[in-house]
Amino acid sequence: CGTGKVSVAMAKRAKRVYALDRRPEAISVSTETARQAGITTIEFSCMDAENFLKNDQVFDCAFLGGTKNLALILPLLATRVKRTIVINAVLVSTLECAVATLKDLGLFSEVVQVQVSRSHDIAGSIMFRPLDPVWIIVARGAACS
Repeated sequence: CGTGKVSVAMAKRAKRVYALDRRPEAISVSTETARQAGITTIEFSCMDAENFLKNDQVFDCAFLGGTKNLALILPLLATRVKRTIVINAVLVSTLECAVATLKDLGLFSEVVQVQVSRSHDIAGSIMFRPLDPVWIIVARGAACS
């Protein structure tokens, strides 16, 4: 859930979005982000993914931006996602855990690394200083396999 920007972007393409975060302040910020964007199709919940996934609901796609208990969440999520699971990671340990877990589940598709740099003036020219990389891990869901 975080700031709600990804949820808002998804809600522009999906009928319904479920956004989770364990932090009440993140739910508050995300709710305001959606309100400002005029989006009303997001259901915000202050809870962790393990509790959310205790129901039998099936989803078209899933996006994970957090890393807590990933090795427990992915097997639960994999049985409930029809098409695609996407995980963003900034920690190498998260990347390793996600890839290993998804490979064990037979769902791993690919990892895309995104590297962004910010420009700075130097000696009348421009140089770029790299920011930390982000890994985008993609898997196919197993709910309809």
